Amino acid sequence: MLDFSEETRVYIALGATDMRKSINGLSLLVAEQFELDLFSGSLFAFCNRRRDMVKILYWSENGFCLWLKRLETDIFRWPESESEVMEVSRKALNWLLHGLDLRHAHSRAPYAAVS
Repeated sequence: MLDFSEETRVYIALGATDMRKSINGLSLLVAEQFELDLFSGSLFAFCNRRRDMVKILYWSENGFCLWLKRLETDIFRWPESESEVMEVSRKALNWLLHGLDLRHAHSRAPYAAVS
């Protein structure tokens, strides 16, 4: 999985994205359509129409990186919305990448030992 600090911001493009786009095409979407800073170290996630592929674009020190995950038998539960982009936590991105639906996922309640 992707391993980034807790401060790393994560943005997901809602709905479907044309997966023929690579670094240049996706970076244009981020900069021009979403009006976000490409060089901030944030993660920008995109999903295809069939919901079986996710690409994550990010800037790392001196260049862009593009991470891809393709499912063989399942689909991603990618959010749909009227808006174009949504900021989520790293934990929420991991839930999406593991196939969970953000509308129904929740984090585990912290339990403390009783003495």
